[in-house]
Amino acid sequence: MNIGDPAPDFKLKDGDGNEWKLSDQRGKTVVLMFYPGDNTPVCTAQLCSVRDHWSEYQATEAEVVGISTDTVESHKGFAEKNSLPLRLLSDADRKVSEMYDMKSWLPGRSARGIVVIDKQGKITYKKAEAISLFRPKDDDVLAAILAATA
Repeated sequence: MNIGDPAPDFKLKDGDGNEWKLSDQRGKTVVLMFYPGDNTPVCTAQLCSVRDHWSEYQATEAEVVGISTDTVESHKGFAEKNSLPLRLLSDADRKVSEMYDMKSWLPGRSARGIVVIDKQGKITYKKAEAISLFRPKDDDVLAAILAATA
Protein backbone atom coordinates (compact mmCIF):
# COMPACT_ATOMS: atom_id res chain seq x y z
CA MET A 1 0.00 0.00 0.00
CA ASN A 2 1.47 3.30 -1.14
CA ILE A 3 0.69 7.00 -1.19
CA GLY A 4 -2.09 7.58 -3.74
CA ASP A 5 -3.57 4.09 -3.36
CA PRO A 6 -7.21 3.71 -2.34
CA ALA A 7 -7.48 3.01 1.41
CA PRO A 8 -8.86 -0.49 2.02
CA ASP A 9 -12.27 -0.41 3.70
CA PHE A 10 -12.81 -1.97 7.11
CA LYS A 11 -15.15 -1.88 10.07
CA LEU A 12 -14.22 -2.10 13.74
CA LYS A 13 -15.95 -1.52 17.05
CA ASP A 14 -15.16 1.40 19.32
CA GLY A 15 -14.95 1.54 23.12
CA ASP A 16 -18.73 1.83 23.35
CA GLY A 17 -19.27 -1.22 21.14
CA ASN A 18 -20.46 0.89 18.19
CA GLU A 19 -19.38 -0.10 14.71
CA TRP A 20 -17.17 2.35 12.78
CA LYS A 21 -16.68 1.84 9.05
CA LEU A 22 -14.08 3.64 6.95
CA SER A 23 -16.31 3.90 3.86
CA ASP A 24 -18.91 5.75 5.96
CA GLN A 25 -16.34 8.54 6.35
CA ARG A 26 -16.03 9.26 2.61
CA GLY A 27 -16.04 13.01 2.05
CA LYS A 28 -13.95 13.58 5.20
CA THR A 29 -10.22 13.47 5.74
CA VAL A 30 -9.53 10.49 8.03
CA VAL A 31 -6.55 9.88 10.31
CA LEU A 32 -5.81 6.35 11.48
CA MET A 33 -3.50 6.43 14.51
CA PHE A 34 -2.20 2.91 15.05
CA TYR A 35 -0.63 2.29 18.45
CA PRO A 36 0.57 -0.86 20.27
CA GLY A 37 -1.60 -0.81 23.39
CA ASP A 38 -3.74 0.91 25.97
CA ASN A 39 -2.24 1.92 29.31
CA THR A 40 1.37 1.67 28.20
CA PRO A 41 3.70 4.62 28.85
CA VAL A 42 4.44 5.71 25.26
CA CYS A 43 0.90 5.06 23.97
CA THR A 44 -0.61 6.95 26.90
CA ALA A 45 1.75 9.87 26.25
CA GLN A 46 0.88 9.82 22.54
CA LEU A 47 -2.88 9.81 22.97
CA CYS A 48 -2.81 12.31 25.84
CA SER A 49 -0.79 14.61 23.58
CA VAL A 50 -3.52 14.27 20.93
CA ARG A 51 -6.03 15.12 23.68
CA ASP A 52 -4.00 18.17 24.68
CA HIS A 53 -3.90 19.35 21.03
CA TRP A 54 -7.50 18.29 20.29
CA SER A 55 -8.67 21.78 19.34
CA GLU A 56 -5.99 21.85 16.62
CA TYR A 57 -7.10 18.43 15.34
CA GLN A 58 -10.75 19.53 15.39
CA ALA A 59 -9.90 22.67 13.43
CA THR A 60 -8.82 20.43 10.50
CA GLU A 61 -12.31 18.82 10.47
CA ALA A 62 -10.62 15.43 10.05
CA GLU A 63 -12.06 12.25 11.56
CA VAL A 64 -9.27 11.08 13.90
CA VAL A 65 -9.38 7.57 15.35
CA GLY A 66 -6.97 5.45 17.34
CA ILE A 67 -6.53 1.76 16.48
CA SER A 68 -4.90 -0.93 18.58
CA THR A 69 -5.34 -4.62 19.17
CA ASP A 70 -6.81 -4.08 22.63
CA THR A 71 -10.42 -5.03 23.37
CA VAL A 72 -13.47 -2.79 23.24
CA GLU A 73 -13.60 -2.92 27.07
CA SER A 74 -9.95 -1.95 27.39
CA HIS A 75 -10.49 1.02 25.05
CA LYS A 76 -13.48 2.22 27.05
CA GLY A 77 -11.53 2.20 30.33
CA PHE A 78 -8.41 3.74 28.77
CA ALA A 79 -10.38 6.57 27.14
CA GLU A 80 -12.32 7.31 30.34
CA LYS A 81 -9.24 7.19 32.58
CA ASN A 82 -7.36 9.67 30.35
CA SER A 83 -10.33 11.79 29.13
CA LEU A 84 -9.50 10.97 25.52
CA PRO A 85 -11.74 12.75 23.00
CA LEU A 86 -10.96 10.53 20.01
CA ARG A 87 -12.69 7.26 19.20
CA LEU A 88 -10.56 4.16 19.88
CA LEU A 89 -11.16 1.16 17.61
CA SER A 90 -10.48 -2.45 18.55
CA ASP A 91 -8.50 -4.47 16.00
CA ALA A 92 -8.31 -7.54 18.23
CA ASP A 93 -7.61 -9.95 15.36
CA ARG A 94 -4.97 -7.57 13.86
CA LYS A 95 -6.56 -7.77 10.39
CA VAL A 96 -6.68 -3.99 9.90
CA SER A 97 -3.15 -3.55 11.25
CA GLU A 98 -1.93 -6.15 8.77
CA MET A 99 -4.03 -4.66 5.93
CA TYR A 100 -2.34 -1.29 6.47
CA ASP A 101 1.09 -2.88 6.99
CA MET A 102 1.26 -1.81 10.62
CA LYS A 103 2.61 -5.10 11.91
CA SER A 104 4.58 -4.90 15.10
CA TRP A 105 7.58 -6.84 16.30
CA LEU A 106 5.61 -7.12 19.57
CA PRO A 107 3.48 -10.28 19.48
CA GLY A 108 -0.24 -9.57 19.22
CA ARG A 109 0.21 -5.80 18.79
CA SER A 110 0.04 -3.30 15.98
CA ALA A 111 2.93 -1.02 15.10
CA ARG A 112 2.82 2.66 15.96
CA GLY A 113 1.95 4.56 12.81
CA ILE A 114 -0.17 7.20 11.12
CA VAL A 115 -2.22 6.92 7.93
CA VAL A 116 -3.98 9.97 6.50
CA ILE A 117 -6.75 9.36 3.96
CA ASP A 118 -8.17 12.19 1.85
CA LYS A 119 -11.84 12.94 1.17
CA GLN A 120 -11.76 10.74 -1.94
CA GLY A 121 -10.53 7.74 0.07
CA LYS A 122 -6.88 7.80 -1.08
CA ILE A 123 -3.86 7.49 1.17
CA THR A 124 -1.96 10.78 1.27
CA TYR A 125 0.41 10.05 4.18
CA LYS A 126 1.68 6.90 5.81
CA LYS A 127 4.39 6.55 8.39
CA ALA A 128 5.15 3.64 10.69
CA GLU A 129 7.65 4.00 13.50
CA ALA A 130 10.37 1.38 13.19
CA ILE A 131 10.77 1.40 16.96
CA SER A 132 7.50 1.76 18.86
CA LEU A 133 9.21 3.72 21.64
CA PHE A 134 9.03 6.86 19.51
CA ARG A 135 5.70 8.53 19.02
CA PRO A 136 4.65 10.76 16.15
CA LYS A 137 4.80 14.49 16.78
CA ASP A 138 1.43 16.26 16.71
CA ASP A 139 2.87 18.99 14.49
CA ASP A 140 3.86 16.39 11.87
CA VAL A 141 0.44 14.72 11.98
CA LEU A 142 -1.39 18.05 11.77
CA ALA A 143 0.78 19.08 8.79
CA ALA A 144 -0.06 15.79 7.04
CA ILE A 145 -3.78 16.37 7.67
CA LEU A 146 -3.60 19.91 6.30
CA ALA A 147 -1.71 18.68 3.21
CA ALA A 148 -4.50 16.13 2.58
CA THR A 149 -7.18 18.81 2.79
CA ALA A 150 -5.38 21.31 0.53
